[in-house]
Amino acid sequence: MVKMKLKTIASGSSGNCYLLETEDGSLLIEAGIPIKQIKKALGFDFSNIQGCLITHEHGDHAKAINDIAKLGIDVYASKGTLKALDCTGHRFIPMTHNKAKIIGDFEVLPFNTEHDVVEPLGFLIRHRNKKILFATDTYYLRYRFNDLTHIAIECNYVKSVMEEGLKDGTINIKRVARTMKSHMSLENLIEFLKVNDLSKVEDIYLLHLSDDNSSIPMIKEEIRKIYQGNLIIAGGD
Repeated sequence: MVKMKLKTIASGSSGNCYLLETEDGSLLIEAGIPIKQIKKALGFDFSNIQGCLITHEHGDHAKAINDIAKLGIDVYASKGTLKALDCTGHRFIPMTHNKAKIIGDFEVLPFNTEHDVVEPLGFLIRHRNKKILFATDTYYLRYRFNDLTHIAIECNYVKSVMEEGLKDGTINIKRVARTMKSHMSLENLIEFLKVNDLSKVEDIYLLHLSDDNSSIPMIKEEIRKIYQGNLIIAGGD
């Protein structure tokens, strides 16, 4: 039986890094923590890593990409992201919306997301009969996806929790405005899940939760109303 698993190395505004594992090989997704931490998390073994995907140029997602490239691993991101990071050389491979690339044993289809950066991407990744959606740092998704078996998606904040923080002064209006146009709320996530077929989804991974503006009990309660499968909280802010 084909298996697919997303391992969280780091998740949140302090750094993001994930390992998509299969029996044939693995993909590193995001490299937003120091390379020493990534090496330690992988047991200093990069032999199964077939590539590294980067969603956008913010440091909490791209901090270690030059170090990853120096290890002989190809790094894939949009042209805008690579230009913003001043990354050149044969290890840095540009990707374009809706144009698939074969990366080792994976087929990766990038798609545009909604974030306050140059050219952010999400990824639809296929391996044999498994298909995972990876989307983070996007306040909504305009697309529907068929035959998903896994979903790894941001659930950064709960609107009611953030509104309470605004009232009591723990969060300012500028941060609220920026968050609402760059990160996904529980409410937007619920709407996205409702319009997609979840019948084949084995795992949903929730990424990039905010310590200040989210509530794990509330998130679980709302998602359980529409999805009863395996729900994994990847980490805090």
